[in-house]
Amino acid sequence: MEIDLEQLRNLMEALNEFELSELEIEQGQERIVLRRGGGVVAPVAMTHAASIAPPPPAAAGAAAAPAAQEDGTFITSPFVGTFYSAPSPDADPFVSAGKNFSAGSTLCIVEAMKLMNEIEAEFSGEILEVLVENGKPVEYGDRLFRVKKS
Repeated sequence: MEIDLEQLRNLMEALNEFELSELEIEQGQERIVLRRGGGVVAPVAMTHAASIAPPPPAAAGAAAAPAAQEDGTFITSPFVGTFYSAPSPDADPFVSAGKNFSAGSTLCIVEAMKLMNEIEAEFSGEILEVLVENGKPVEYGDRLFRVKKS
C-alpha cells in the first residue's frame, strides 16, 4: 500500500479531530497502524479488518485512573462490538482465569459490524481475570482481561 505524505497528514488530523487513540488501515496483506497518547493499554493484534469507532469521551479518562491501583496489565477492546469468549456457543472458551497463554494465541472474539475479529495476544502471560461476560457488548477501550505478563 503506497501512501504519500499528504495522505499521512490527513490520517493524523483524523486521529486528532475524532479524538482517536489508534487508527488501523488494512488492505490485503499490508497494514498501517497510527497510535497516539500514553494510556495504559496492552497491545493486541487483530486477524481481520474492522471499522474503528471513536472512543466515548468519559471512558478514556475513567479507564486510565484505576489501572495504577490494580496488579497486572489490562488487555482492552480495540473497538465497539460484542465479546465472545469461545469460537462457538458450545465450544470451550479460548482462555479462562488461571490459564497461561502465549504470544499469537487467540484470547477472544469481538464481533463488529458482522465481522468476527479474533483478538490475539502480542505477549505471553497468565489470565488473572476475565472481565467481560460472554455475549455482552463492549466499547472501545473496555477492559477485557487482567493479565500477568511472563
